[in-house]
Amino acid sequence: MKYFYAIMEQDGDSAYGVTFPDLPGCFSAADTAEEILPNACEALELWFDDQDEVEPSRLDQIKAAAAEALAAGATIIAVPRIVNDHRVARVNLSLERGILDAIDKAAAERRLTRSAFVAQAARNEIQGAHR
Repeated sequence: MKYFYAIMEQDGDSAYGVTFPDLPGCFSAADTAEEILPNACEALELWFDDQDEVEPSRLDQIKAAAAEALAAGATIIAVPRIVNDHRVARVNLSLERGILDAIDKAAAERRLTRSAFVAQAARNEIQGAHR
């Protein structure tokens, strides 16, 4: 998994704006702080749908490129990019019986398999989508 650094800005009571210096045209917005990371992850996913792979810049390079925005109050955030290659890998996990029962119940309520539920929960945790 790679992390891309993004510049997050907010003017007054406006929405949060997020741009990626390494990815021209890749941006997102969020009305609340809780939506910033999930929305930025989605923006990354959509940008890479029709773009070539890009290596993320180092933090010092991003700081230098965004020095003016940072001086004006912007913040740098690290946004994880999970590559969607859709290949399935079989793994062996050990879980407490109680958590496994809870996973199975939650998966059944959502009409998901155990594997699909665990994958979705992991993605949500990594991308900060705590809804």
